[in-house]
Amino acid sequence: MIKVLIADDHALVREGLRHILRNESGFEVAGEAKDSASTLALVRGTDAHILVLDLSMPGRNGIELIKQIKDEKPALHILVLTMHAEQQYAVRAFRAGAAGYITKESASAELVAALTKIASGGVYVSLAMAEQFAQSLVEPVDSLPHQRLSDREFDVFRRIAAGQAISEIAQELCVSVKTVSTYKTRILEKMQMPNDTALVRYAVRHKLFDDSDEI
Repeated sequence: MIKVLIADDHALVREGLRHILRNESGFEVAGEAKDSASTLALVRGTDAHILVLDLSMPGRNGIELIKQIKDEKPALHILVLTMHAEQQYAVRAFRAGAAGYITKESASAELVAALTKIASGGVYVSLAMAEQFAQSLVEPVDSLPHQRLSDREFDVFRRIAAGQAISEIAQELCVSVKTVSTYKTRILEKMQMPNDTALVRYAVRHKLFDDSDEI
């Protein structure tokens, strides 16, 4: 029996994943969490094989959360299930220690296959994402300004470009306003951008938003 943990801040998403797994033999949902703090508590207190993890929950940055979980529970496999279809997010997730990456849009079709592959020690990536990876191989490494950003800086960059205020970002990431302002300064310097408007234009031009983001 493959024991699965589900971490997502939307109750309907968690229910949908439970429904998919209830109709498949060999899987058991061993626990659920709705934010970064409860995810860490769940992982620490529950024996499981795979964690299905949303990258955009309240609290700690999703990429940083993957790193911490892998440090504490190296045997726990992590399948990222997210609204972010951008290759840049997938690269960062795999570097952090994830074993699979699928979007919420494709969950109904790919979840079981992804969990089965990961449980056997493999790595899973959807066909669409695999095509993006293949395309990136012909481009110079770190050829774009946003690729110079750290994982936390990249997260803050997308939040700023999506129109979130500094205070709102600080509250969601559980850090101070001063800390977010420092990140913003670093982002503008690394990307050589003059202001927030330039960040928005850059994000749109390089398709760093999906349909669920607001600009």
